[in-house]
Amino acid sequence: MGNCAALSASARGVFKKSKALPIETTFKLPAPLPSWPPGDGFASESIELGGLQVYQISSFSKVWATHEGGPDNLGASFFEPSPLPKGFYMLGCYSQPNNKPLSGWALAAKSTKDKDEDEDDHPLLKKPLDYTLVWNSESLKTLKKEGDGYVWLPTPPHGYEAIGHVVTSSPEKPSLDQIRCVRSDHTDHCEADSWIWGPGTAGDANGFNVFSLRPSNRGTQAMGVPAGTFVALNGTPSSTIAMACLKNTLSLSNSHIYMPNLTQIEALLEVYSPLIYLHPDEVYLPSSVGWFFSNGALLYKKQGDAVAIEPTGSNLPQGGSNDGSYWLDLPVDKGSSERVKKGDLPDCQVYLHIKPMMGSTFTDIAIWVFYPFNGPARAKVEFFNISLGKIGEHVGDWEHLTLRVSNFTGELWRVFFSQHSGGTWVDASQLEFENGNKAVGYASLHGHALYPKAGLVLQGSGGIGIRNDTAKSKKALDTGRSLLLVSAEYLGSAVTEPPWLNYSRKWGPNISYDIADEIKTVEKLLPGKLKSAFDKFVKSLPNEVLGEEGPTGPKMKNSWTGDEV
Repeated sequence: MGNCAALSASARGVFKKSKALPIETTFKLPAPLPSWPPGDGFASESIELGGLQVYQISSFSKVWATHEGGPDNLGASFFEPSPLPKGFYMLGCYSQPNNKPLSGWALAAKSTKDKDEDEDDHPLLKKPLDYTLVWNSESLKTLKKEGDGYVWLPTPPHGYEAIGHVVTSSPEKPSLDQIRCVRSDHTDHCEADSWIWGPGTAGDANGFNVFSLRPSNRGTQAMGVPAGTFVALNGTPSSTIAMACLKNTLSLSNSHIYMPNLTQIEALLEVYSPLIYLHPDEVYLPSSVGWFFSNGALLYKKQGDAVAIEPTGSNLPQGGSNDGSYWLDLPVDKGSSERVKKGDLPDCQVYLHIKPMMGSTFTDIAIWVFYPFNGPARAKVEFFNISLGKIGEHVGDWEHLTLRVSNFTGELWRVFFSQHSGGTWVDASQLEFENGNKAVGYASLHGHALYPKAGLVLQGSGGIGIRNDTAKSKKALDTGRSLLLVSAEYLGSAVTEPPWLNYSRKWGPNISYDIADEIKTVEKLLPGKLKSAFDKFVKSLPNEVLGEEGPTGPKMKNSWTGDEV
């Protein structure tokens, strides 16, 4: 409920007038979108999913709102997508927290079959049989709210699935004609994603909660399609929820007509290519892969001599698995090694992987950045800031940003920032932009993890953790300045993958230093009571952060064919 006392209706009116909520502003990208170059189906506003045509609606009519609970305790709002194109039906209402501008969407659908639902026993869309009241706000007398809200779950006919809820501002059941259920063979399993709202704490196991939805199975081969709806339930989501997402029933090759062609990809990059700021104290800069190879990088074999690497990586072993048989390393000469470690920002090139996601309703543009060397980590131990010696160092560091673009409109919806072994999705409305619609990212000092805002992010808890320091500086990587499309499997032979992309082994050697010795060196700087806490923290870090193992290349990451973490 929060800690606020009950407000009278007049007091609530003053509250709303005195403090506008972010959701009262509709988000728009900083610059207007261009007219995209012509192609098959990309950015044509509607997408055919195999008998079912869907349209992405981003205009809404508000049904009910609360001004308390949810993220930042600012409440949430519930909407109907409106207006609907002629012949299209609502699949469910839309909801989002009030702590960010209105920026979402919900799909509307219609059947492309000749017969309508009154003439066909098994149409793709059908009215619900009834509704079940999932929750209402009447009992929450002290909740700051705009009247009362009622959340209804459609009862689908046999062989059909509900895709979303209906929300009303009165206790009367909605009209059966207000929404459509979808035939089961055109649906897929879905799961709860991010928490939208609840009158209690996030994910309260005993309370009412609202979550956004996403397909359970996601990747370049997965055909589940999010409808932009939400699931409302009492408690926390289980492995099975009474809701489904849509499914693209076209073949993979047919669904790819909604993906951008080469000319459209160029246009997307011209509009959206991000800017990455490096920390002003960063000495380990990015480079192109070719620069790394041409400046003395070596290929080692478990049994055999080290060999120089061709500029394109043409003599790297292809295929296979990360079996420890081969690895890359810096030049043997110390002077050359130190120079290569520092990279070459003017020579830096970024590498693009374009892939279909969510049943080809979205395009993911993964932008990979290569650093010859990952520098030593720094830790914060309460009031102490200390270097961790060799901990965190490794050769060959790969980082990436992923732009998720709507294939309905060509609009940027989210950006993924890779961070060590994980990362974070950030909605477009929460991004920083420069030069029009170019999102800004910040690479952390030495570790190169990417963040959407400048400042310190502490990887740890209890005042002890790895420092991820980011700041704006003159050292910046404009990813649009020099980029290379290295893979877009859906385009077939139109894109040739460079040999280094299919090198499956490590881009750096296993580190042989003694972590215990490094920890002892650091602990000498700490008061006694912090020594054991610091020791426990370091031993809990994954190898990727410790720097014990060289990393694998982009194509070996789970996100290459799957969704981001």
